[in-house]
Amino acid sequence: MLKIENLHVTIKEREILKGVNLEVKAGEVHAIMGPNGTGKSTLASVVAGKEGYDVTAGSITFNGKNLLELSVEDRAREGIFIGFQYPVEIPGVSIANFMRTALNEIRQYRGLDPLNGAQFLRLMNEKQKVVELTEKLSNRSVNEGFSGGEKKRNEIFQMAMLEPQLAILDETDSGLDIDALRIVANGVNQLKRPDNATIVITHYQRLLDYIVPDVVHILYDGRIVKSGPKELALELEQRGYEWIKEEYEQGKLA
Repeated sequence: MLKIENLHVTIKEREILKGVNLEVKAGEVHAIMGPNGTGKSTLASVVAGKEGYDVTAGSITFNGKNLLELSVEDRAREGIFIGFQYPVEIPGVSIANFMRTALNEIRQYRGLDPLNGAQFLRLMNEKQKVVELTEKLSNRSVNEGFSGGEKKRNEIFQMAMLEPQLAILDETDSGLDIDALRIVANGVNQLKRPDNATIVITHYQRLLDYIVPDVVHILYDGRIVKSGPKELALELEQRGYEWIKEEYEQGKLA
């Protein structure tokens, strides 16, 4: 589904990603962990097509298409969803209107008829239950005045509505209390299918107690230096990142 090969990325002439290789297949959940400043959010932003990042080498393909040739909008229409650490507010635009426009744009791109009002409301009522989003929240402007937990819950609701093939969740557990974390994680788990995939970017094992990854990757100094099963996250929780730094500097890691 997603294949990243030898990806090098700079920001204002400073190299952040220094040869990232990653392959994600349908049905898989991958977790990317690593210290601050190692390139985790940069990787998510580049896949999304966010401006300000220069790809100097490497490739990203999604379902066989060159992702770097597609606009931000077309990446979303192809089925990529990015949940950022700090969701933006859109004053004056209700969640319902925002989602109906986005959903029908994607349907048009795929040659499908737009949903009429009744169809959309039925779908919205169904998906609200996934993340326990109340009708009161759904009628407000996108993220305006929302708490951190409400913003993250709203993002997973958007993911439920759009049904992407690939969801990348960038530190979606940041700022969440235990109840909000459970609700968000349960929403992600309910949306898992054999034909989609999820990449979870996180610092903490606590999220991976709820969203169990098939593969854990450690991103350090702009590279994925170690990959392993879910137990790798537990090892990081116990030992921290200092051992990764030591082994990397000794040339024991890629």
